[in-house]
Amino acid sequence: MDVCDLSACDELLAVAKKRFGRIHVLINNAGFHDRGPFYTVNPRNVARMVDVNIRAPIYLTSAAMPYLNESEGGVVVMVGSLAGMAPLSGASVYSGTKSGLRAFTLALREELATTNTRCAIVSPGPVDTGFIMKNLGTVDDIVFSQPMSTADEVAAAVKDLVEGERVEIAIPRLSGALASLGAFFPMLRRLLRPLLSALGRKNKRKYLKRRRSFESEE
Repeated sequence: MDVCDLSACDELLAVAKKRFGRIHVLINNAGFHDRGPFYTVNPRNVARMVDVNIRAPIYLTSAAMPYLNESEGGVVVMVGSLAGMAPLSGASVYSGTKSGLRAFTLALREELATTNTRCAIVSPGPVDTGFIMKNLGTVDDIVFSQPMSTADEVAAAVKDLVEGERVEIAIPRLSGALASLGAFFPMLRRLLRPLLSALGRKNKRKYLKRRRSFESEE
């Protein structure tokens, strides 16, 4: 389904309710990123990033509320990003949508404090999936300054949020602390950017070499 299609979102929830009887968990995982400086991004892709990354999860969460309340213990988990914890130059729209999603999650968490439904967010750095690895050349070097996580590690964090009481898990943990530090101290973030970009550039070359090796084996 296309999460930008509101009717499809409604149908998804109705089908899930019919198939499983109840809906206990909603995981908003869909994402879209057209990378590059803002002035180079196609305006339609700007709109699509907003639609996929923040409009869709907010709508799905709203539409799922009656089902989650009915289950007497529902959980909504958002898949955010470290780019939503600290501004990421070269990814202003993506960073803005993920930041907005994070703010929405934290605010809704407080609103739902007296109910049986709660929400949380996982904020990963780069993840070893096609979302990044298929477009290595367009990904900003600084992204690769942080350790690469696996899809399984993100899934494990989502599971922990569903089963526990935490509001946010940033992975890797050290990268989350660095992102928080950069958000609180913008000048420090700007000073560290050249160093982090250089480290990321070095790591990026390794990933490109690995990808070429895989392609040659195929």
